[in-house]
Amino acid sequence: MNKSLRTIVFSILFIIVILSLIACKKAPEAKLSLYFREDWKEIPAETPVTQEHVSNPDLIVYRHGPGEAQIKKSHHDKPADDPWYIWSGECEGPWALTLQKKNALADLSSDGVIRWRTRQAGDRILRVVLGLDDGTWLVSEQGTPKTKNWAVSKIALDTLKWRQLEISSMETGEIVSNPSLNNVKNIGFSDLMPGGISKVCSRLDWIEVYTK
Repeated sequence: MNKSLRTIVFSILFIIVILSLIACKKAPEAKLSLYFREDWKEIPAETPVTQEHVSNPDLIVYRHGPGEAQIKKSHHDKPADDPWYIWSGECEGPWALTLQKKNALADLSSDGVIRWRTRQAGDRILRVVLGLDDGTWLVSEQGTPKTKNWAVSKIALDTLKWRQLEISSMETGEIVSNPSLNNVKNIGFSDLMPGGISKVCSRLDWIEVYTK
């Protein structure tokens, strides 16, 4: 094999290796199914958020915690690109918002992924909240912290640590090691804190859930 031919062969092999690596690094949701996405209806802002604001007809919205009545579906005409989003700034106590898919349970036991577009302010960290079919509630130790602008985050659920959650009071309990996430009924979010208007709050534009 002459030198020029060897160079061509090595170049082709190099390209194949690079493409293989790229394929292996594809987002987890590429090999999963979209379980649901919620992006909220583009209708006037209102407190509290209700079923009327849910754009996905397969989803039921639930508000939880002492601050649930102040969870707002917010929007501003200016700036022009302001989304329709969930806002916790006026919540008088800890709160959570969850979504349930009608007549279905999610298997998040391996490779489950949540993507969301959020913008936290102050010391707020938006965490994943799960309600299991047996009545157990969990909240993640990790979450999405404050960002200067709206940002999309991808959360691999099998990398999270979980705590027990008393959903009515929003009080956290003991660490739960390796919880069974085969039958998840409610999927949502909370920062476990009251709001502090715009300087200390959580905002969520949309949420996507990917499952087996």
